[in-house]
Amino acid sequence: MNKDLLLSHIKSIPDFPVPGVLFRDVTTLYQDAECLREMTSAVAGIYKDCGITKVVGIESRGFILGASVACALGAGFVPIRKPGKLPREIYSVTYMKEYGPDSIEIHRDALEEGDVVLLHDDLLATGGTTEAALQLIRKFSPKTIYANFIIELAEEFPDSRKRIDVPVRSLLQL
Repeated sequence: MNKDLLLSHIKSIPDFPVPGVLFRDVTTLYQDAECLREMTSAVAGIYKDCGITKVVGIESRGFILGASVACALGAGFVPIRKPGKLPREIYSVTYMKEYGPDSIEIHRDALEEGDVVLLHDDLLATGGTTEAALQLIRKFSPKTIYANFIIELAEEFPDSRKRIDVPVRSLLQL
């Protein structure tokens, strides 16, 4: 994987979404075809022998690479969404983010007992959203769960992995 290529395409936006936050914008990675191929290939390569049956992406940036990786692995894709976006019966969890409380939801028929799940999101910061997503996924009694991120803010949030009790891999650590 060409880490220098990926790093050169990440934009850092100060004071977004609130003053004092340095936002890591990965949309520039997705709009570059070579970066998208690199990331898809790298993530699929990590999990190619794990028997992944479903890739679960967290709204909204987790959908982009998550769906691409699901296709590369021959797995299904399942979205975890913000409240009010899913039309059928759902499971929901409320949790604390860096900026206050938030909720996420998943369809009650999205996964099956025994699935091997890869949870994907663009960024691991505090780990709160991932922890909440794992609560939802566990309602289905999957066989195994893995977690993957494009970027991990390891220096800024060194304890985030402690909140995640599944194997975690990230493509880049900042």
